Amino acid sequence: MPTVSKGRRKPSGRRTSRDTSRSTYRHGDLRRALLEAGIALAQSGGPDAVVLREATRRAGVVPNAAYRHFASRLELLQAVRITALSRLALSMEAQLDALSSALDPTELARASLRAIGLGYLHFALTETGLFRTIFAVPYEWPAPPDPAKAGATGLNPFQLLGVALDRIGRGRSASEGAPTRRGVSGLVDRPWLCHAGD
Repeated sequence: MPTVSKGRRKPSGRRTSRDTSRSTYRHGDLRRALLEAGIALAQSGGPDAVVLREATRRAGVVPNAAYRHFASRLELLQAVRITALSRLALSMEAQLDALSSALDPTELARASLRAIGLGYLHFALTETGLFRTIFAVPYEWPAPPDPAKAGATGLNPFQLLGVALDRIGRGRSASEGAPTRRGVSGLVDRPWLCHAGD
């Protein structure tokens, strides 16, 4: 019969208040922590670096915990893509916000289109990993507007481009006829626009 020394209890498996060391911890918002880890992975290594196991390690939770929020790596990549689209929209909006209010309608139209392009290029050059992630994930086209893909104005990158093109249309002389959205739908075969703006 085994004996237990006096004054020592057999471990019950329960954690005590004195046992504070823990290799993992509970999150108030694990989905957000995993997404932030996925964003950081994409920023440093592009879409191929976004792996659920590494995201859970960075979030400080066991790998199985991720599956309550992201059923697969693809779901995490899609969430990172949505964030990347929102940040692309913010980059475009920053360029639009810098435009002078003193511009006449024709100058504003040209400057708006230029601003959209500059915001796009700025994001591509400064956030290359996130930019590449936008194009690495399958998506449905056309898709209804998703506020999560939008910037501060509530518009996603493709909608911001549409606003700039509408300004070009309004800047035309009356003799050329009413502006149409034909220009936007005619750009669907341009991959950099379609992928970056849905």
